[in-house]
Order: sequence, then structure tokens, then C-alpha cells
Amino acid sequence: MLNLFVLLLERVGLIILVAYILMNTSYFKNMMGEREKWYVKWRLIIVFSSFALLSNFTGVAIHNGEIVSSMIYLHLGPEVSLANTRVLTIGVAGLIGGPFVGVFVGVLSGIFRVYIGGADAYTYLISSIVIGLVAGYFGTYAMKSKGYLSVTQSALVGASTEVIQMICILLFSSQKSDAWELVQLIALPMIIINGLGTAIFMSIIISTVKQEEQMRAIQTHDVLKLVNQTLPYFKEGLTESSAHQAAKIIKDLMKVSAVAITNKTHILAHVGVASDHHTPDKTIITDLSKAVIETGNQKEVYSSKDIGCQHPNCPLEAAIVIPLYVHEDIVGTLKLYFTDYHDLTFVEKRLAEGLAKIFSSQLELGAVETQQKLLQDAEIKSLQAQVNPHFFFNAMNTISALVRIDHEKARQLLLQMSHFFRSNLQGARNNTITIEKELEQVRAYIALEQARYPDHFVIECNIPHQYQTALVPPFVIQILVENAIKHAFTNRKDDNRIWVTVSGNDQSIKLAVKDNGQGIPEGKKELLGKTIVESQSGTGSALENLNKRLMGLFGQTAELEIETSNQGTTVSTEIPHKYREVDM
Repeated sequence: MLNLFVLLLERVGLIILVAYILMNTSYFKNMMGEREKWYVKWRLIIVFSSFALLSNFTGVAIHNGEIVSSMIYLHLGPEVSLANTRVLTIGVAGLIGGPFVGVFVGVLSGIFRVYIGGADAYTYLISSIVIGLVAGYFGTYAMKSKGYLSVTQSALVGASTEVIQMICILLFSSQKSDAWELVQLIALPMIIINGLGTAIFMSIIISTVKQEEQMRAIQTHDVLKLVNQTLPYFKEGLTESSAHQAAKIIKDLMKVSAVAITNKTHILAHVGVASDHHTPDKTIITDLSKAVIETGNQKEVYSSKDIGCQHPNCPLEAAIVIPLYVHEDIVGTLKLYFTDYHDLTFVEKRLAEGLAKIFSSQLELGAVETQQKLLQDAEIKSLQAQVNPHFFFNAMNTISALVRIDHEKARQLLLQMSHFFRSNLQGARNNTITIEKELEQVRAYIALEQARYPDHFVIECNIPHQYQTALVPPFVIQILVENAIKHAFTNRKDDNRIWVTVSGNDQSIKLAVKDNGQGIPEGKKELLGKTIVESQSGTGSALENLNKRLMGLFGQTAELEIETSNQGTTVSTEIPHKYREVDM
């Protein structure tokens, strides 16, 4: 019995060795990840049927309770039995591929076992089918959870399938006494060997699959990290500065010898080996890059000659060059270089291809954002320009009326209006100005309005010193003050007050213009700032334009808020608290 155990252990060792070699090939790893697909099941049948045939060939012959030899067999005498690892391969086939694979491998293995012959050979065809079904049932149970049985569970299934084999021998053998004698000799070694072998076989598969999953998780993490870190630079477009920063990140995370990024004509960045002659702002020197730009096809080369660098001592031996696109137009290339051509593997090619697609998407995103900013800026400038004529005509009407009455005052107002528009022209280049500057324009506007309506209203400004340099859109306060003057005090000549206040914190400031007028008529409040509202003194377009400018610059949170009652109206907006001009 001990000799049989050792001999069977040798056979299992051979099976395990082959299994280990298989599981370290990408082909078999891919099959394990797609084992529920039918074409993969047929491939598994071929693989495990080969295992089963090998097991039949390399069995241990037993005659009259004695081991007679352990060699390769193609045919057995009528009284000879064969102890082998066939049950192990059928069981593992079922555990991996389910009942279909298990039964199919069992049928093929059993037929070949019958062909070899020996005592009651048909028994092994029956047992093989049953074992394939049983192992397949447990394999299906594991596949439902997208996994495998544990090593312990696999060992129990392996031992159980061998017990089924022993039961079939006892049930279907023509000579019960010989069958019992055979079972007594082989049962324990084969049950132990089969349980142990199944456990080892499945442990190799499970550990390989887990290792693959961990590697993919690490690769996914690295790719996401790479994408996240390069996004700000590729969104800037293909410039020398952005390309250099992106190339540094790619080289550090991908562990390649060098990374280069080009536009259609020049090298924008080259980081790593050979940077002495692959220099930025230099015309593309490799024929390889030129070919990729011309054809739009990814290319890989495995020699310095094929790279096409004319430098005599260039250490680069292999490269992969991928085109970068923006809206289906080639705008440049991403190049990964290697000093050892063996380092350019299938994994690097696929990864580089995927990254190039992501980087192209980032470039497209940057182009779209740039266009959106240009359109938004153009719209804001257009809306802002609509305010100037609105104020200009009111001011000219006032001054023209004063020319006949008070020449000196008209002259002073002309000077103030000149100062106002000069400041406005200087600020028109920006979408925001300081509150201090805005208040100068408001004072000029108030002076003109006070000239039109002497002692008609009083304006109080409560602006803490720390907010004087905060940035606001031009005309934001002036429009709200003008709106209050024109609409809040209809037919009322005294006790008309307007308060301008600024409050906030380090993150945001709130501008508010409050009046003590009669309030907004019911039904108009919800429309103000959103659409044109007809009235006796205007169209409401100034508030609508202002609201659009605020939301265009700062988002929905800056939308005008209106509170009104018969005691007065407050119009306010909350915007980010910034101390310096930024590109919007």
C-alpha cells in the first residue's frame, strides 16, 4: 500500500507540474476568467481530456493484489487493474467548468479506459460519468458566486469522488471478491492522493487567479493615478510646459526608459534616457514618429535601427508610438522608449494604447472647455456692453437738460461721466473689478441722478474696509441702485432711502441693495432677473443681463435673490470672495 501511495504521488506530481506551467501562461489565465462561455468550455474539455489520457497512460498496474509494474500502458490483460489519477483530472474539470465539462471529460476518459482494457473496464466509464456530474454540480455552485471552492472544500470533493470510484468498482464488478480485494488495496492511497491532488491543483488555480486580480487592481490603481495626475496638464493642450509635466508623470508611474510627447512637427517633451539629443522644441527626428503621424497607426519597433534616430550612440532599443487625437484629427504622438527590447511586452502595448485613448479624450476635454470659456466670456462681454448705452443715454439726457440751466454743474457732470467711462473702458478687459472701483462708478452715477432729481433720495453705503479690494462684476452695484431709484419710489418725493451693504467671510461675500419703497407688485417678483418684465419705467432687461452675468461667472449660487414687501425690497447676490483678478 505504501509503495502504491508513493507511485501515485509521483503521478500526481506530474499532473501538478503541468498544471503549474499552464496556469502561468496568459492563454490559460484568460480561460479561467471566461470559463462560463461555451467556447472556453470546449477548450477546457480539450485540456482536461489530455490530462485524463495522460493519467490513463501512466497508471500503476495491479494483478492479484500485487503491483506488477509502473510504466506507460496502451493495453491491459483481462485480469489486470490500473490505479491512476484519472479521477483527479475529471473532478478538477468539473470543479472548473461545471457538469458539461466534467461529464464530457469523464466520457472521453472512460472510453479510453475501456479501450485500454483490464478487469471490468466498463466500470470505469460508469464511474467517470458519475464523478463528472458530481464534481460539475459543486463547480456550478461555486461559479454562481463567480469563484471557486476553497482548498479544503476541493480536497473533500476530490476524496469523495474517489470514494464514488470505489463504490462503482464494488457495485459493477463481475467478481465481487476480486473487487473487494482491489478496493482494500487501493482505496486509502487513492482517496488520500485524489483529495490532496485536487486541493493542490485548485490551490494553484485559486492563487494564480487571486494574484492576477491583485495585479489588475494595482494596474488599475496606477492607471487611475496616472490619468488623475496628467489630466490638468493635458487639458491645457499640447504645449511644451504641459507635455513635459505629463511626460514626467508617465515615466515615473510606468517605469519605462523614456517618454516623449510631440505635436505634429516638433518634440514637446522627452524625459528619461537619450534626452541629450531628443530635446524639446526640436523638429521630430525619428522616421517612426513621422510614419505614425502620417498614417495614424500605432507602431512598435524592437531595434535602434527601426526607431530611426540618427544619433550614433542612442541607447534606445525599442519603442511604441501611439497617435494622439482631438476630434478625430491627429495632433501629436505619445512615445514610450525602452533600452532593452525585451521590456516591450504585450502588456505595455495594450496599456500604452489605452492611455493614448484616455490622453486624447483629455485633450478633447481641454479643447471643449477652452471653447466654452471663450463663448462664455464673449457672452458676458456682450451682456456687459449692453449696460454702457443704458447708462450713457440717461447721463446725456441729464447733462443736456442742465446745459441751459447750470453750465458749471453740467461741466462737472461731464467730467464725472468722462471719468466714469474711462474707468469702465479700463475695466472692460476684465470680468471683475474691485468693490472700491465699483463704488467710484456708483458715486459718479449717483451724482448724475442727484442732478436729475435733487434731494429725491438718500443713499448710504456700508462697506467694511476688508471688502474694499474684493472682486465683483462691473456695474453690479450700480445696476441694483439704479433699479431701486427707478422702480421703488414711484410718485414719492421724500423719505426715499437706499442702503448698499457688503458682508461675508473668507469664502464668500454678499452684496445687497435695500430700499424702503413700496415693494414689487405681486406676480412680477418671480420674473425679475429671469426674463424681460415690462413696466412704465423700463423693460427689466438690466436685471436679467446682470443675473446672467453673475451665473455665467460664478454659477447658480450667485443668482439674484429678491425679498419684497410693502416696506421695501432687498436684492442680493452671494459670490466667491476673491482678492485678485482671475481668468474666467
